[in-house]
Amino acid sequence: MKAMSTKQYSNTNIEEVKRLNANSGLSYNEVKQQLAKEYIRKQNN
Repeated sequence: MKAMSTKQYSNTNIEEVKRLNANSGLSYNEVKQQLAKEYIRKQNN
């Protein structure tokens, strides 16, 4: 049996995708967290 590489059946380079995602900025959930923190901070002032 052939060893699996970082390329899967679709010929996608998984390591490249991870690298690009890491450099893409905030995720959707991170943005929601930031907005919630900002909202709470403004409510307390």
